[in-house]
Amino acid sequence: MSLLRLLASTSRRAVFSLAQKSPSQLPRYAGPLIPQQALVDEEICPGYSAASFYPAKPGEVLAKGYQLLVKIGWGSQSTVWLARDISRFKWQSEKILALKIINSNNADDAWHEKEIESYITQQNPEQHGRVILRTCMDDFEITGPKGRHICLVYEPMREPLWILQKRFVDRKLPLPIAKAYIYFLLVGLDYLHSECKVVHTDLKLDNILMSFENEKILTDFIGRQQPMDYKVNGESGRTIYRCHNDFADFGLAIRLDNPSTRDGLSREQVGVYPIQPDHYRAPEVILGCGWDFKADIWNFGALLWNILASKELFQQVYDTNDDYSARSHLAEMIALLGPPPKELLDRSKAMLVHNWPQPVTMGTGKLCNNAQELFGGPFFNAENEFCHSDLIPSRSLEDTIPFLEEKDRRAFLSFVRQMLTWLPEERKTARELMDHPFLKLKG
Repeated sequence: MSLLRLLASTSRRAVFSLAQKSPSQLPRYAGPLIPQQALVDEEICPGYSAASFYPAKPGEVLAKGYQLLVKIGWGSQSTVWLARDISRFKWQSEKILALKIINSNNADDAWHEKEIESYITQQNPEQHGRVILRTCMDDFEITGPKGRHICLVYEPMREPLWILQKRFVDRKLPLPIAKAYIYFLLVGLDYLHSECKVVHTDLKLDNILMSFENEKILTDFIGRQQPMDYKVNGESGRTIYRCHNDFADFGLAIRLDNPSTRDGLSREQVGVYPIQPDHYRAPEVILGCGWDFKADIWNFGALLWNILASKELFQQVYDTNDDYSARSHLAEMIALLGPPPKELLDRSKAMLVHNWPQPVTMGTGKLCNNAQELFGGPFFNAENEFCHSDLIPSRSLEDTIPFLEEKDRRAFLSFVRQMLTWLPEERKTARELMDHPFLKLKG
């Protein structure tokens, strides 16, 4: 290579390197040290394994040029960090993103989450419900001490709804604000169901995230950050940082337009495996009848008590050992809704002759072949009488809404009774619920 060409090449590389954003200098450990015996964030999760988590550190630059800044979330299968995009040119504005680093032992679920979100983004982008849903913007893999980790990149969000509630007196959103959130959540749910043919299966306050009012709030948050509290795991050597604070998370979402998906869906587009958080589990899931989009509608109806009053509708879903009790849950449904119709119980009995394609392993290690084995049935005798009548509490649906003023109670009960029905086909769709009078703002 001639001297002139060498100088030109070197000059181009120098100009390019100067044009890139430089990593910020961040302290690695400068925060207070947490005592070894104290459990931090993901360490409280059942079955926690330090080796499966990526040992992320503030200031670290991951593939594609994402510099980790501060840990903002965690779960049993991942941690979430705010990160700078340092692949951008210096003349471009700062870009802060949320990076979900998934455990090395959870690759299949991670790819499922990515595929579902990719599928959602490819549907009708003009439908107004699309903007309600946060989906993955980018993905890549990194190598940790114990294997490969999939990383999903998202637009950062301010906080989950339950943290927003803490800013209000008695953790109660003003009713007009709550109605607005309920309406927009139904808009997003309608997009999932009608355009994407996807059942979320995991609606809860943790998965309802608030967006930032403007970019300055996020910039100020980054600027105010103090070094994170941390501890070093004595066995694995992994440094664990204490989180500073993140309709989202489609990790458990299921498509019902594709009979060959991984969760055993039949040709009739009905899900069979158990889904949903304990408090919001629909009766057809417990009874093993098969489920579809209307399971989300039940889930959403039960979630309204959390949105409006920061309380659970169903108060006795756990036994004295803090294990989920399907019989107690069903007993409370009977108290609030009356006994289930014969038609639903007949479906349950008909489905019992068919085992799941693959058994499900309980926390105890026991293999279960159907819903009755998993949830501890049978719950009804040959005459369709509930076997645990002593568990039925003396409660009515009307008793559960003291948080509403008298003038709002009738409309609210009418609204939720279009979601909380034994028979899934009697529940309204998200689109139909958007037009209910309860959601109309007066004046």
